[in-house]
Parts: sequence; C-alpha cells; structure tokens
Amino acid sequence: MFPEPDQLQDMDPFEQAAVASLGHWEEKGSGYFKQQSTRPQTLGYGLADSPVGQAAWIYEKMWAWSDNQGNPEDALTLDEMLDNIMLYWLPGTATSSARLYWESCAIGTASVRLEIPVGVSVYPRETLRPSRRWVDRWMPNLIHYNILDRGVISRPGSSRRCTSRKSATASPRCAERGRARRGSGQAIRLKDGCAACRRRASPR
Repeated sequence: MFPEPDQLQDMDPFEQAAVASLGHWEEKGSGYFKQQSTRPQTLGYGLADSPVGQAAWIYEKMWAWSDNQGNPEDALTLDEMLDNIMLYWLPGTATSSARLYWESCAIGTASVRLEIPVGVSVYPRETLRPSRRWVDRWMPNLIHYNILDRGVISRPGSSRRCTSRKSATASPRCAERGRARRGSGQAIRLKDGCAACRRRASPR
C-alpha cells in the first residue's frame, strides 16, 4: 500500500523512514522485482535447471528481508530456509512463481480499498512500512495494526517464522490445526506443526 500524494505532506519520523526505505529498495534492492515482472520465463529456465541457482535466489532474499545481523542464519534456521527453497525446487515452480510479478504488473499495482475486516503487522525489514494513517484510508475496517520491532517478513520468494522472534506462541496456522485435532479427538503430533513450532516444542 502506497501513500497518496497528500499523505506525503507533514510526515512523521516513521513515515519519513518508510519513504526513504522504499527509495533505497528502488535503487538497490528491486532487481529481482524488475527481472520477474519483465522476463519471468527467461529467469525460470535458469532457476529450474540449477539447485544452486534456486537456493541462492531465495537465500539472498532471506538475507535482505529478515532482521539478521549479517547472516540469514541469525533469524532463520537452515531447516527453515531449506523447507522454503524446496517448495520451489521439488515441484519446479520457479517460473510460475516469477510470473506472479509479471501478471500482477500487467493489471496494475494501485492500492485497492478493502471493506472486509483486516489486520496489519509491519515488520522492520518490509520494503514498504505503511503507517496507521496510510492504512486507514484503504482499510476502513481495520481491526488490528501492529508495528513489530523484530520478526521475519513474508514476501513472494521468502520465508516467515511462525511468529515474531519476541513471541513464544504458536502460529495461528499451527494453533488452528491443534484446536481442530483436539476437537476431533486426534492426537497432536509434533510433526504436524511448522519448523519453528517443532523446534520450540522439541526437548532441549
């Protein structure tokens, strides 16, 4: 979600930093976006043919988009990163995932007003970190807005931990799965959770 021209006036420090971050992304970090939005098929041949190429393509984004101290491993485990990479490598979906950018740009990327209930969490390494003022214009039924000081963002081609790093609760996905199993009388197995939840639940 992008601010409207009138919202660029009288910006607070958070908004100023968000606009500066977007400018830095456009200049230094948008190569993947431009490649996938203009020549996804060409890129796909290389990624689908090389496991090293596919791994590097995703790994670099984990470095760029996680709150690490210089290495992605500061924020994510190798298992978590490999889980994500293999979702592209095993089914050979590098090209189709790249086409998402091409198809999205073909129909435009303007902000769309959402009337449904919406929750927004803003992570520290987001490409664009919208302020509450920017969000309110396009999401009048906003029921949750939160700025996190740590955590891993989720973008196409990236991985997200179940929760922000300061939280110790299970992800909604894993929690919902657990409730469903408890309600049906099924045993809840450790392997039913995601990688981060399994690691938290494992004996030390």
